[in-house]
Formats: sequence, structure tokens, C-alpha cells
Amino acid sequence: MAAGRGRRDSAVLGAAPTVGVPVEPSRDALTSVFREESGRLTAALVRILGDFDIAEEIVQDALVSALERWPIDGIPRKPGAWLQTVARRRALDLLRRETRYREKLMELTWPLRQEPDDRLRLIFTCCHPALAREAQVALTLRTICGLSVAEIARAFLTSEATIAKRLVRARRKIADAGIPYRVPADDELDERLREVLAVLYLMFNEGYLAHVGPEPMRRDVAEDATWLTELLTRLLPGEPEPVGLLALMRLHLARSSGRFNARGELVLLREQDRSLWDRKMIDSATRLLEEAARQKRPGPYQIQAAIVACHAEALSWEQTDWPQIVALYDVLLRMRPSPVVRLNRAIALDHVAGPDVALAEVDVLASELDGYYLFHATRAELLRALDRRAEAATAASRALKLTTNPAERALLQKRIGEL
Repeated sequence: MAAGRGRRDSAVLGAAPTVGVPVEPSRDALTSVFREESGRLTAALVRILGDFDIAEEIVQDALVSALERWPIDGIPRKPGAWLQTVARRRALDLLRRETRYREKLMELTWPLRQEPDDRLRLIFTCCHPALAREAQVALTLRTICGLSVAEIARAFLTSEATIAKRLVRARRKIADAGIPYRVPADDELDERLREVLAVLYLMFNEGYLAHVGPEPMRRDVAEDATWLTELLTRLLPGEPEPVGLLALMRLHLARSSGRFNARGELVLLREQDRSLWDRKMIDSATRLLEEAARQKRPGPYQIQAAIVACHAEALSWEQTDWPQIVALYDVLLRMRPSPVVRLNRAIALDHVAGPDVALAEVDVLASELDGYYLFHATRAELLRALDRRAEAATAASRALKLTTNPAERALLQKRIGEL
């Protein structure tokens, strides 16, 4: 959830009393503070206690206390310190009964020390490559964003029991495998950071174009991923790739208002109403991209953001700088060669060299991308441009079988009908 939007109908928020609650502080204000402070507090407690479950229990109790008091008393001037005090009291009550934690009590009797990299440690632990991808996402949302199990289950349209099992397995794996609670050393930072960024981008893409459920886009999930990426840029100010990823996410979100029509159907980029795009967000994302470029350490996310910026900065479809986009895809292919990047380059190449040249590039990828719906959807569009309508209809039908997103399915069905 993006700071200040207050989108979650969370289990924690649901614990607030409804009688006598004033209009201020707003749910937006409470949610913004909670998300910023809960991850910070959880990270500090995990460092001290070495136990995810107990840390999360203490933080949730502190948040419930805040929801009972702040709507009446107002948000404290230093909400983090208020939550720390409540959490420390709860920890002392809880841990006095636990012999193995007795030595930890001395550290908890003083205000919790907030080390600058506590949350950074926690992010790298949650996204450790030893954990399954689904577990990485669930654990990150739970500990850093403070989402409840019910919220995570709703976000990914699965059961609470499934998410709870993922979290239990992930925590057990961290303990059993001795996964260290630390920021990786310099010689392994690049590789581990790539893993963290991959988790965040996976999370964003699942929200930006949902693969399950009736909604074509779940903006709340995309905004959670964007907020986490922004947090990472603050925790790693010398790393340009998180900045590039943040710019990429914001550029996508800036254009999201034009992606669907009133019926929830997907609108192709060529046909989108660009007056609906958020120009302020586009400008801020472009400045981020320039900031990353000044570090002269280009990476795949920076290049992808530059490609999307070419689209976002064009005031009309006809003004799109397609040769520049093809050139950027060439750079991206050298950095991260993959059939999907080659497919996207071929789409851009269509506007430079024509559909026949682009189709030849796409057909080479058949063996690698036969199970990927965008491969067949792209072939359908190129074949349609070449007036090979029967083949185009076959390709569109194949794409339809491979996607579950309702907006994409509606667009493909429309294309098949036209053919």
C-alpha cells in the first residue's frame, strides 16, 4: 500500500474501536505511520531477539494499542518512539516467562537502538535465495510492510492457511539453514541485490497485470512493491539499480489510468488517451533515472526504465522514438540476453523495419516461448499487419488459451472476432 493511501482493510485496522473515533487522525495518516514504523520496529526486534514470530507478535500488539489510543489522543509527535515504548513493555512481559530470552532483557530495558541498516538486513534475509520465491514475497510483505496473513492471502488470491504455511516454512528454513541476519559482504552484494530486486519486480508485475482473479490490475500490490523499492533506495543510497527499478515502476504507474477503458478492457498503447497519464509522476521518474545515470553504472532496470520513458515522454504515438527504443533493447540484450527481451525488441523493430522483418525475429523464438502468451499475441498482431488473417486468428487463439488476465482475454477475443 502506498504511503498515505490507506487502502488496506486490515485485520489490525479492524481492531480499532468504532465508538467515539474522531475524523482525525485519518485512516490514511494512521496507515502511513504504521507502514513506516512497523517494519523498522520489526527489524530492530528481529536483530535483538533472533525470532521472527515473537518480533511480529510484539509489533502487532503495539499497533493494536496505537489503534486504541491514537484515534482518541491523536498521533504522537514521535510515533516511532511511542510504538517502541509499548513494544518494549510487551516484550518484557512476554520474555520474562522465557528462560532462553532472559539475557535479552537487559537490551530491551533501554530504548530500542535503531541501527540504520536494520530494515536492510531484514530485506536481504526475507529475499535470501535459499527461500522459495513465493515465500520470499510473503515474508517481505509480512515483516517489512506489516501486512497481515489475511491481507497477503487477499492480495494473491489464495487461502490464509496457504500463506501461513509459507511463512512458517520460510522462518523454519531461516533458522534451520542458519541464514544470517546481515547485509551481504561487498563481494556478494551485487548478486544478492539482484535477487531482492527480482522479488520486488515480480511483486510489482503481479499487481500491475494480475495473473489471477477477476481484476485486471491490483494497484495496491503494485504500490506496495513500489514503496518497498523506494525504501531500498533510501537504505542503499549508493546503488543505482534500485533507483532504476523505482523509476521503472513509477513510469508504469503513471500511465496506468489509460490502460483500461470504462468496462475494464485493456487499451493498447497506440490507442491510449495520453491526457490521462500522470505527467508529474513521469517527470519525477525521469529525474530518478537521470540520478541513477549520473553514477555511471548502468544496469538492466535502468535500461528498461529508459525504454518506458521513451514511451511516456512521447506526447503522441506518432512521436515515439522507435529507433532509440530498439537501440536500448540492443543494450539490454548485451546485459541480460533472454528470449523475452528479444521478443520485446522485435515488437519495437516492427515500427522501424516493418512487420515482415519483426515476424522473422519472432519466429526464431518459437521453441523457447511457445508457452508464453505474449509470444503468440505478438505473432497475431504481426500476421494481422501482413494480412495473413487465418494464421493471425490461430496465433491469437493460442495466446487466449495461455492467459488468465480478464482484460487480456477480452482484448484477444475481440481480435479473434475481427479476424
